[in-house]
Amino acid sequence: MTATPSALIDKQIADLKDWRSALMTELRSVINKSDPGLTEEWKWDTAVWTHNGNACALGVFKDRVKINFFKGASLPDPKHLFNAGLEAKASRAIDVEKGGSIDKAGLKGLVRAAVSQNSATR
Repeated sequence: MTATPSALIDKQIADLKDWRSALMTELRSVINKSDPGLTEEWKWDTAVWTHNGNACALGVFKDRVKINFFKGASLPDPKHLFNAGLEAKASRAIDVEKGGSIDKAGLKGLVRAAVSQNSATR
């Protein structure tokens, strides 16, 4: 039996034995609450949220958790949350390091903008 994407994300979070587990749980919750049309998927061995296309993904690294927005370069970022991948042609990211925090309302806004953009281009 193949594990569901949500089960694979649960496993990834459970396998983290440090601060990244709590951060992943928090970010996942914020993303899931951002738009009821989002679907959790498992692509490229990481958590990805889709709605009419890829919206965002969470990547786990040794020293940070990365929130990647596939079309972030064309999203409004009024709270200036993007702090990584600024040179990329299409994507933008938010790196959160140990002890760091995330503006939950700002993150929800970016996720909603990504969903809106995907819906508009379909």
